[in-house]
Amino acid sequence: MPVVNRIAEFASDMAQWRQHLHTIPELGLDCHETSAFVTERLREFGVDEIHNGFARTGLVAIIKGQGDGPTIGLRADMDGLPIEEETGLAYASKTPGKMHACGHDGHTTMLLGAARYLAETRKFSGRVALIFQPAEEQGAGAEVMVDEGIMDTFDISQVYALHNAPGFEPGGFFTTPGPLMAAVDTFHVDIQGVGGHGAMPHETRDPVMAACGVAQAFQTIVSRNNYALDDLVVSVTQIHTGTVDNVIPDTAYINGTVRTFDPKVQDMVEQRMGEIVAGQAASYGVEATLRYERGYPATVNDPEKTGFATEVARDIAGDARVVAEAGREMGAEDFSYMLQARPGAYLFVGQGNSAGLHHPKYNFNDEIAPVGASFFARIVETAQPLA
Repeated sequence: MPVVNRIAEFASDMAQWRQHLHTIPELGLDCHETSAFVTERLREFGVDEIHNGFARTGLVAIIKGQGDGPTIGLRADMDGLPIEEETGLAYASKTPGKMHACGHDGHTTMLLGAARYLAETRKFSGRVALIFQPAEEQGAGAEVMVDEGIMDTFDISQVYALHNAPGFEPGGFFTTPGPLMAAVDTFHVDIQGVGGHGAMPHETRDPVMAACGVAQAFQTIVSRNNYALDDLVVSVTQIHTGTVDNVIPDTAYINGTVRTFDPKVQDMVEQRMGEIVAGQAASYGVEATLRYERGYPATVNDPEKTGFATEVARDIAGDARVVAEAGREMGAEDFSYMLQARPGAYLFVGQGNSAGLHHPKYNFNDEIAPVGASFFARIVETAQPLA
């Protein structure tokens, strides 16, 4: 079946919800206005239970089906990004320096659309738990909600989520079983040298040269320390040092990201970075320290649940518009914590041609919201059919 007819009937309402949410982007765990809007809509829809206060502003809503059965979880992220919007839209962000540049306003809307339909029809057994999560971009809201016990409290047996994908056919789906997105770590290197006059470098211990040496040596981890078939990205993204052209500074700072799938590769990178920092510090006569912070783990789809979700996607979009073995990518997602706690799947739904994610001109495509809502609804009805 294509988009659920009833959901198509209120597509214009979904567009209004999404465009309102676009005007009020919030960051991290502090999605207060967004959470209040979601709560108000859910009450209007007549869901059975609303539990607020998870991960500060997250919430879980329960809709009961007809008859006994398990509880299936559906998750949407709610937070925005610290980006100045450049879309020029009539419903652009009202908050300077914040915008929905990743489509979480659309993800929230898709789950709201599914909630409205499921609360009206209840053509499923058991229960559905609607998980509205803050802090996907920063703060690991999914980890916080899992640690606060949502999976056990609501007896969730499996869990699913969607993300929009610019550049992919609108309303099409893609995913892959097993590892889908990488673990993400962050590294910081603080270098302490001895500054001085730029014309007298022999009187200094130059942190700038040491920073350049560390940054270049880090790139050899991928090319010389890692097996070529084990996916790994090491990117130096910041070097901060110095103030003027004729002064060698005292300090330098290096920052960047590491993406892996295998914990053994992760361990190797952290070890090699420590060795490189120590060696380069000795070579340049400076002091240097490494802080290596492990972030979101790899997002790993359960193969069985991914196969099931792919079949549901085919029912909505058609066989030709669903890619079941899309391969993995080096982006990261904190839904990984929920997939560690329960089997499930994470899929992408095509957004069409638009600015890329995290771009100041990005805008979610309202035409795909009914597609995502239909996917969520059909996941529930197919996984937990009426007796």
